[in-house]
Amino acid sequence: MNIHTCVVYKDMENSEVLELLARLIGEEYPAYEAGELTDSDLEYERESYCKAVNMLLEMAANYGFSGNLWHTYLTWLLVNSENAFSKSCEIVGPVEGSINVMARHDLAIFKELFDFDIAKIDEMMGMDMAFVLKNYVHTSDSSKLYNRRIRDRICVLSKELADTADVDAFMAALVNFYGEFGVGKFGLNKAFRLRENGDGTATIEPITNIAHVYLEDLVGYEIPKQKLIENTEAFVEKRKANNCLLFGDAGTGKSSSIKGIVNRYYEQGLRIIEVYKHQFKYLNDVIAEIKNRNYRFIIYMDDLSFEEFEIEYKYLKAVIEGGLEKKPENILIYATSNRRHLVRETFSDKNDVRTNDELHSTDTVQEKLSLVARFGVTIYFGAPTPKEFKTIVCSLAERNHIDMPTEQLLAEANKWELAHGGLSGRTAQQFIDYLLGKK
Repeated sequence: MNIHTCVVYKDMENSEVLELLARLIGEEYPAYEAGELTDSDLEYERESYCKAVNMLLEMAANYGFSGNLWHTYLTWLLVNSENAFSKSCEIVGPVEGSINVMARHDLAIFKELFDFDIAKIDEMMGMDMAFVLKNYVHTSDSSKLYNRRIRDRICVLSKELADTADVDAFMAALVNFYGEFGVGKFGLNKAFRLRENGDGTATIEPITNIAHVYLEDLVGYEIPKQKLIENTEAFVEKRKANNCLLFGDAGTGKSSSIKGIVNRYYEQGLRIIEVYKHQFKYLNDVIAEIKNRNYRFIIYMDDLSFEEFEIEYKYLKAVIEGGLEKKPENILIYATSNRRHLVRETFSDKNDVRTNDELHSTDTVQEKLSLVARFGVTIYFGAPTPKEFKTIVCSLAERNHIDMPTEQLLAEANKWELAHGGLSGRTAQQFIDYLLGKK
């Protein structure tokens, strides 16, 4: 068995453990049987083995994996390997043709790795680590880098792959996973951000600690939420949908609504990528990377607004509708803002006379309004009335099991909002957090 002869599953990320242990399995173990390993060679291999074990334990801690860590690690490599075969299976399920033949060749090697009893390395090294690696129990029920559903499914898949009778069954189980969950970072995560590399490029990386906010957590705003839900459902069901702008007063739940949307529709293939306005120059690269994937992507821009001297909005205008290339059907832009028109306007912009050497000042107004016009759906989130604020406070108090007479609760909430930013859902939540912190 030689992992370097793989053709499709080649140059995988995080494959150092595979390199270390596959060498022991495929090359050094026969040398040991033949008595060809010197004491210094054996000591070097012990160090390599310990390094691999350490990395497997770190992986288990980070991802919350249990069971046979060697099998789970191999499974983790396979479900994260974005290649011509895995991405095709993600879209259409089982595939035929030459790529299928080449993938089967590689998966036959992985089947051999699964079938190898790692306890044999213990024998060669004179060590006792295999039992723990084969029966690892994670001490916490939380996963830092995957949600529980994905973590548990990877552990289940590792057992399925280990129990397969032959390479064809092995391949069928893996293809089924690709079709159900997808492959790589987009398949196994729901939210992403851009990391700038310093060389004029940016990388889409997962956000591993996304807030577990649900639309039901947002008290009130039923009409705005329904408009957002209707547009998003059309999008995930591959019907026509519009870019959305959520605007209005601060602290009214605009950002929380979008977080709730991605949590609700994640299992239907919705993904979200957060982009800041200074990163708009990378938008074309981002779109090129995600436009052919089997997911629906929301490019999310929080608290979007521009001063007169900021020109990044021109990138955004071009990306939304202005380029020659057809806008991909699996991408929408959702933005939140406290401003209705996004770009700051002044009274001089509206003068129909020459101002600051601008001969056609109405063109200036149209230029600034043209960005918001490219959002087909605009949804207003206004500050709650005093009565609505009281309803929000009472609902949050009940949800958080705060035992306080209603009159006292509302009197304290009134004093809090007068000193902490006025009437808003955010102020109400901060007040409830304050009460919870006093317990």
